Amino acid sequence: MQLADLDAAQLAAGYAEATFTPVDVIEALDARIAAWEPSLHALYAYDPASARAQAEASARRWSDRAALGPLDGVPVSLKELIHTRGTPTPVGTAATVLLPEPDDAPPAARLREAGAVLFAKTTVPDFGMLSSGLSSFHPLARNPWNLANNPGGSSAGAAAAAAAGYGPLHVGTDIGGSVRLPAAWCGLVGFKPTLGRIPIDPYYTGRCAGPMTRTVDDAARMMAVLSLPDARDATSLPPETIDWLAPIDGVRSLRIGVMMEAGCGMALDAEIGEAVRAAAETFAAAGATLVEVAPVLTRDMLDGLDRFWRARAWAEISVLPPERRALILPYILHWAESGAGVSGAQAVTGFGRTFDMRAACGALMSSVDAVLSPTTPNLAFPAEYASPIDDWQRPFEHIAYTLPWNMGEQPAVSLNCGFSRDGTPIGLQIVTPRFADARALQLARWYESQRGPITDWPLPPGERC
Repeated sequence: MQLADLDAAQLAAGYAEATFTPVDVIEALDARIAAWEPSLHALYAYDPASARAQAEASARRWSDRAALGPLDGVPVSLKELIHTRGTPTPVGTAATVLLPEPDDAPPAARLREAGAVLFAKTTVPDFGMLSSGLSSFHPLARNPWNLANNPGGSSAGAAAAAAAGYGPLHVGTDIGGSVRLPAAWCGLVGFKPTLGRIPIDPYYTGRCAGPMTRTVDDAARMMAVLSLPDARDATSLPPETIDWLAPIDGVRSLRIGVMMEAGCGMALDAEIGEAVRAAAETFAAAGATLVEVAPVLTRDMLDGLDRFWRARAWAEISVLPPERRALILPYILHWAESGAGVSGAQAVTGFGRTFDMRAACGALMSSVDAVLSPTTPNLAFPAEYASPIDDWQRPFEHIAYTLPWNMGEQPAVSLNCGFSRDGTPIGLQIVTPRFADARALQLARWYESQRGPITDWPLPPGERC
């Protein structure tokens, strides 16, 4: 196995035993990026010189037995929307005036304090408002499993980077599925924690940061750092000591809901349905009680929130000068412009659907220990599409399985549960009650252990047979 493919625990062990150094790992990562990036376009603000300097400082700490923790010297990327000191945040659009950020956002600050090597940001679509790698600012991001496919989004570059082996640790953000959807389409673990578990700035209803990794253990190791307190997030939870790597003794006593219907949106692909059913049977075979549960989302909820978000987007975009507004991706501009016709009453009613979702999710979670569902209704879609159906008038038809848990604030993790007949990754979503973040990762780790590791991650174009 190459150094760029080692997980965080393997890297820390190698550093401690002096088998290799953080500098060796960064050099291997540079070579991996050079092989992939001309095709993948996963990165923004990639800074090899800074990464090497960080790695050299980490190597000295490990040599002096003064490592800052288990992530010291481990490479990590951050989604472009997460502010990093000195780097502009274009939010994926050519309409942004580029100014360096004065401070690190909480996830960046915590990772720097832990000694992680922040080597790059990762690409996003315009305003982070698409489940796609399409952007008016960044080059088109693609899916490493099949370069003709989209990685999903809005954590598009993060998903592509993780699947391509740009080191083990990546951070995305999720307000309707933007960590879990691309994780599903790229074969990854993507974790959206309880709202406030990871402090973030700026914060907003439903907006979470979360790990995107190849394994559940790597996601858990990141949570130990990302969940540390930061007073800048007024929605953050009180600090809590959590053993993120604690195992569970199986699933025998659990009552698990199985939600195969989303309630609205795109129809579920038959291959995804088969894979998720098979995953659920893995839990049943180990003694869990499976219960078929109804959807928590309705058409009125999804359309209401769509109207609110259109109005909110237009409120921000309408104040831009016409010459800057013209630079926005047309799909997003058309969608936002339609918000001009949303009345105040319609916007308020639409935002109120957030609380309808919250009530429905809470009611369901009072009757089960966890919920299993597909992460996405569809398999991967063309790289050039702005969304799976590429229709700005129906932008959210693919997020019906993921969106409710942002509004309900429950932790939700997506991980791979198989591949389609043409090799497209398929995601299983595991949801637990609010604040049961560690339990969500425990269940994901248990299922991962039953599934077995993914050993055939995609290779760069020049290395394929």
